[in-house]
Order: sequence, then C-alpha cells, then structure tokens
Amino acid sequence: MLGRALHLNLDDAWRDQPFDSPLVDARAWGPQLRFSAPSRLVAEFYREHEAHLASPFLLYGSGDFHYLTALRLRRVADPIIVVSFDNHPDWDVRPPKWGCGGWVNRALELPHVRCVSVWGCGNFECWWPHQLFGNRRAERASILEVHPWADDRPVKDRQRRGAILGDNWHEHFEHFLEQIGGTSVYVTIDLDCLRAEEAVTNWESGRFEVVDLEWALRKLRESSQIIAGDICGAYSSPYYARFKQHFAAEFDHPKIQLPPVDQIRRINSATLAKLWPLLAQ
Repeated sequence: MLGRALHLNLDDAWRDQPFDSPLVDARAWGPQLRFSAPSRLVAEFYREHEAHLASPFLLYGSGDFHYLTALRLRRVADPIIVVSFDNHPDWDVRPPKWGCGGWVNRALELPHVRCVSVWGCGNFECWWPHQLFGNRRAERASILEVHPWADDRPVKDRQRRGAILGDNWHEHFEHFLEQIGGTSVYVTIDLDCLRAEEAVTNWESGRFEVVDLEWALRKLRESSQIIAGDICGAYSSPYYARFKQHFAAEFDHPKIQLPPVDQIRRINSATLAKLWPLLAQ
C-alpha cells in the first residue's frame, strides 16, 4: 500500500530517498516528458503511473516536469483551491498543450478545481507585452490569480491585479486565506520561486526565502486543509528524447551559472529538509 508521501524519480535530481519516502524509479520516462510531451505520451505515462500520482504528497525533480501536477489533480475528488509558489505563472495559452509553461490551464479544465492562485512570480511573463500569451480570460474570471513581485516595477505597475511587494505580501496572502474560507487546498512548490542561495534550479531564481514558504505553509495549515501537494524544481542535467523538444527547451531555458554538483545537492537538500515536513505532515 502506498504511503502518504512518495518520491517519483524522473531525473536523479534527488540522489537519495528523502525522509525514507518510498521511491518509484521512472527515469526511463524522464527524457520523454521533460519540458513538454505529446498528449499520447502523457496519456501512456498516466496509465502506467496513475497509482503513484495518487499519492497525496509527491516529490519529483526538475521544474521541467511541473505539468505532472495537472495530472495529479485528476485524482482529487473534492472541490479544491490550488496554491502554487512559483517564479513563473505557467499560464501560457500557446502550444504545446502539455508543457511546464502551461500546466495551469490543464488544471483549470478540471471541474473540481475552483481556482489556481500563483504566488511569487518574478520573471517577465506577468507584464506587458508578454502577458498577452497568458490566460488573461481565466484571470478576469477570477478562477486564476497571479501574484507577481512589483518592487522593481514602475509605480503604475504596482496597481496590476494581484501585484505584491516584499513588505506587503504577507497581508495579501492572509487576505487570500480569509477569502477561501477553509476550502480544501492542493499546494505545489516549484523551488525556482526561491533565491539562488536557497535553491538551485533549471530556471531563473525567484525572490522568496525559505522562511517565507515556511510561514505560508503554516498559515495554510491553520486556516485550510492541505489535502495533497508536491515539490519540484531541483536542478537536474537535462536530457531529451526528441529533437523539437530539445530545441524548444534549450531556446526557452535561461543560461545560468551553476555551482559544483555537490554544492547544488547540499543547497537543495537543506531547503527540502525544511519544507517537506511542513507540506507532507
């Protein structure tokens, strides 16, 4: 029988079995699913690993696989709010259908997902003109909230719907918790929402500190029922199965300076040791 927490190993982002969680070796799927995949492959993967994806709390590797969250949400029966901590809104309406940059739209297609609320976006996608590619229709309908950092934006941008600042995001988050009123919550954490000193990822680093996420998880526990969740985003060496997939991924990924491998694992493991027990308790 599967436990409440499971480590799905797609890419060796985590060398060991954190917290003695059961481990599922899915590395044969890693290159096929990384960054994006055609619907037929996603369906095949889902058939093979549906039972594993049903584990309430899942740890997996690079944020390139974040769209697996949308597959996991199929297994949730009750109406839920999805709370995502991510440096990217992952709301892109352009193809591919299944990819790490658009998984929020797949989640919103599920009738029991009442809203997706994304916190800590620090990249350019929430601002003009790049927001043209985002799911603004869902945002206007209030079934999608994005909360980008606006500290370094012009004053007028701070009026953007959902915008947060370093000195007021706690207040905004507490107001959000009051609004959802104890609704069941699914929490997904992409480690790229954290500063580079606290998480090494395949993407641009965000602005949260670990203490910020610790505070948010405790607040969520106090006010709502976290029924399931996942953590992804740890760096792993990218390998791809298809040329177009490889080309698109390499074009989209930022060029980042990486510390030595042992330092990467040390930084990410220290962060996971603080966050995983709070999420999967």
